[in-house]
Amino acid sequence: MKLRRTASTRSLQMGGFCDTEYNFMEEGSPKLDNLRKVSIIPLVFLIFYEVSGGPFGIEDSVQAAGPLLAILGFLIFPFIWSVPEALITAELGTMFPENGGYVVWVSSALGPFWGFQQGWMKWLSGVIDNALYPVLFLDYLKSGVPALGGGMPRTLAVFILTIALTYLNYRGLTIVGWMAVLLGIFSLIPFVLMGLVAIPKIRPSRWLSVDLHNVNWNLYLNTLFWNLNYWDSISTLAGEVDNPKRTLPKALFYAMILVIVGYLYPLLAGTGAIPLDRESWTDGYFSDVAKILGGVWLRWWLQGASALSNMGMFVTEMSSDSYQLLGMAERGMLPEFFSKRSCYGTPLMGILFSASGVLLLSWMSFQEIVAAENFLYCFGMILEFVAFIKLRLSYPNVPRPYKIPLGTTGCILMIIPPTILICVVLVLASFKVMVVSITAMLIGFVLQPCLKHAEKKRLMKFTLNADLPDFRAAEHSNTVQSLID
Repeated sequence: MKLRRTASTRSLQMGGFCDTEYNFMEEGSPKLDNLRKVSIIPLVFLIFYEVSGGPFGIEDSVQAAGPLLAILGFLIFPFIWSVPEALITAELGTMFPENGGYVVWVSSALGPFWGFQQGWMKWLSGVIDNALYPVLFLDYLKSGVPALGGGMPRTLAVFILTIALTYLNYRGLTIVGWMAVLLGIFSLIPFVLMGLVAIPKIRPSRWLSVDLHNVNWNLYLNTLFWNLNYWDSISTLAGEVDNPKRTLPKALFYAMILVIVGYLYPLLAGTGAIPLDRESWTDGYFSDVAKILGGVWLRWWLQGASALSNMGMFVTEMSSDSYQLLGMAERGMLPEFFSKRSCYGTPLMGILFSASGVLLLSWMSFQEIVAAENFLYCFGMILEFVAFIKLRLSYPNVPRPYKIPLGTTGCILMIIPPTILICVVLVLASFKVMVVSITAMLIGFVLQPCLKHAEKKRLMKFTLNADLPDFRAAEHSNTVQSLID
C-alpha cells in the first residue's frame, strides 16, 4: 500500500509529549514499518477482542429466552449477521487498506458528509461499547469483593482501570496486539476446563428448554447483536497491518471460528450441566457456574480471566476508535491535530478523546449501554451496506485483492437478512434509547457543517494527505488497460 511517500513528507511535532518527530516515510523505512506492522496472529486476536473477548456477557441470552433459543442464536445468528459483515470488511478493507476503514468506504461512495456521519456514529458507538468493559469487569469481581458493587469504590475503580488501560494503548499497537494474544489464551483456558469438568454432569434434555410465551426479545436480540458484531472495526487499523491485502481476509476467517466456538462451548457446558434457573443467568453468572462445577479455585480463575478479557477488549476497541479519528484527520474530515502521533506512533488525540468518552459514559447500566450502542451501530451498518453496493455498481474495475465470490445481485441478497435484523433491533429499542441515540445522530448532522465553517474561516487547520491512494485513478487505469487488452 502506498500510504506515505518521501516526496511529500510531513512531520507532526509531538507538542510536549516526546522530544522526537513522527515522520510520514516510505514503506521501506524501518521506523514506520516497526511502528505499524501487525502480523496475522496478533490480528486474529485483535479481531477476536473487537467482536467477542470470550463468552463474558452472553449470559443474558439465557435469561431472556432460555437455553434452546440462546444456543440456536449463537449458532444461526453468525450466518445471518457476522459472516456478511466479515465478508464486506474483507473486500472493502483490502480495497481501501488505510486507517479510517468504514469512514473511507462511505465517504468514497456517498460523499464526505455521510462519511463524517458514519465516523461520528461508529466512533460514538465504539466509545459506548468501551464503557461496557469496566462495568463487566467489576460485575465479575463484585461477588468476591462486594465493595465494588457501587458507590465511591466502584467509581474510583472505573477511573483507575480506564487510565491504566489507556496508557497501554498509548504505548503502541504492537504491544496491544501481542497482549491480546496472551490475554486471549489465558481467558479461554478456564472455560475449556469448565467444559471438561461439566461433561459427566451434562443432560442434553436441558438444552431443549424453551418457553416462547416468556421471551424478552429485546434483551435477547440485543445480547446476540452486541456479542457478534463489530467485525468491521478492524478496518480502521488496516494501515497498521503487515500486508493487509493478504492478511486481513485470513485473520477474519480464523477469528470467526474462534468467536463462534468460544461462545457455544461454555454455553453448552453451563446450560447442560446445571438445572435451569433463568433469573440467575445475568452478566457475571459464568463465575457461579464455574464454582458449582469445579469449585472456588475455578471460579477465581474465571473471574481473573474475565478481568484480563475486559482489559483486552478495552485496549483493542480504543485502538480501533483512535485510529479511526486519525484516518478521518488524514482525509481532511477532522482538524489536523487529530493526525498527530505520539513518539510510539499512536494517535495521541484520538486516544485522549476516546478515553474521555469512556469515563463520561461509564455511569450507565449494562443493558442501557448495549441498547444505545446497538441503535447507533445499526444506522452505521446501513450506510456501510449502501456504500458497499454503490462501490460495486459505480467502480467495478477498482482492484479488489479479496472479492466476495458473488455478483452484485448475490451481494444484495446477502445483505437483505442483516438489514431486516437491523430494522427489528431499531423497532424494539426503548423510547429512552431512541431519544438518546437520535439526539446523538442529530449532533453529528450539526457538527460536520460547523467543522466545515471553521475550516473556511481558518479557525482550525485541516489537511488532506495527498499520498493516500486514489481508488478512482486505479479504476481509470484498470479500465484503460482492459480496453488495450
